[in-house]
Amino acid sequence: MDELTALKSEQLLGPLSQASGGTSASVRTVLIAFGANLLVAVAKSIAALVTGSASMLAEAAHSWADTGNEVFLLVADRRSRRAPDRAHPLGHGREAYVWSLLAALGLFVAGAAVSVTHGVQELLRPQAATDFVVGYVVLAVSFLLEGISFLQSVRQAKPAAELMHRDLIEQVMATSDPTLRAVFAEDGAALIGLIIATVGLATHQVTGSPIPDALGSILVGVLLAVVAVVLINRNRQFLVGEEAGRWLSMLWV
Repeated sequence: MDELTALKSEQLLGPLSQASGGTSASVRTVLIAFGANLLVAVAKSIAALVTGSASMLAEAAHSWADTGNEVFLLVADRRSRRAPDRAHPLGHGREAYVWSLLAALGLFVAGAAVSVTHGVQELLRPQAATDFVVGYVVLAVSFLLEGISFLQSVRQAKPAAELMHRDLIEQVMATSDPTLRAVFAEDGAALIGLIIATVGLATHQVTGSPIPDALGSILVGVLLAVVAVVLINRNRQFLVGEEAGRWLSMLWV
């Protein structure tokens, strides 16, 4: 089976076209992401209250959005694995894309919109942050937990990428498993967002100006918006059965 045939099969059958081991791996990936995001969301929320940092609050909103999204992804996996019936002779695999699309919309609204809005408000009514050490500790712990979750998604995607002779990002974007794609993208964005928040917080501390912190919040929001739009569009493509060859050609242009 060549790459084009494999991808067409994935688009026709959806996530259920994967081996049964792939399903358990996806559930494990989502559960690890859920646990990490929940712990990180609570820690960031406390740190945001203590420090008053705009970037930290944006990161807290990001993590709460990711935590809620994992629930959608678990529902997506469960419902997509229902047995075929008379009305659905090929199974319910494509339902995973519906729930994953809802998760991406949640990331856009609860993560991106909140972060950008708060950043703009902070620019208009700046407030000084305090207790910077608390913020740095929480950001460091968050980076560790998000990194563990991200590495789990990498471990899940890597064997298929090697089998299909794709690089890792190509495989994640081409796979029929929307839960893997969502966790990979959200955790990757989370790691970048943590770096942005750290720079914003540090610049705030060094300069005494809250403006870099507010800009950091806006940048985190923009990052989440981009990731959300990519995930929404990819799920849309699978739902409407967009031609596989067109996607592969886009990857290799």
